[in-house]
Amino acid sequence: QVQLVESGGGLVQAGGSLRLSCAASGRTFTISTMGWFRQAPGKEREIVASINWSGLSTYYADSVKGRVTISRDNAKSTVFLQMNSLKPEDTAVYSCAASIRPGLRVVVNDYDYWGQGTQVTVSA
Repeated sequence: QVQLVESGGGLVQAGGSLRLSCAASGRTFTISTMGWFRQAPGKEREIVASINWSGLSTYYADSVKGRVTISRDNAKSTVFLQMNSLKPEDTAVYSCAASIRPGLRVVVNDYDYWGQGTQVTVSA
């Protein structure tokens, strides 16, 4: 089993920045890909970004490209999501997830473990 705990959410004005963190514990050696997802009220959960174990492969949703950077610190079993130039439409619950399947994963159903989520609210 893998446990994931997110932190760093909050309220920020449009144009501002936030850095989310996700600390993994348990059988972290089984993790292949780490991802960040978000779900806004009334909308389906969608991927924001993902990163493979080495950190050499990343994926970004078109809606966040150029504004968001995903990174990971394997020594600390932590993945980060730096979000800049935030927009009101970025408001959502952000969750980190871990996949034990090989390859860079970008689909919700390919993830095996999920954190509880952290709220990000961007005011206009």
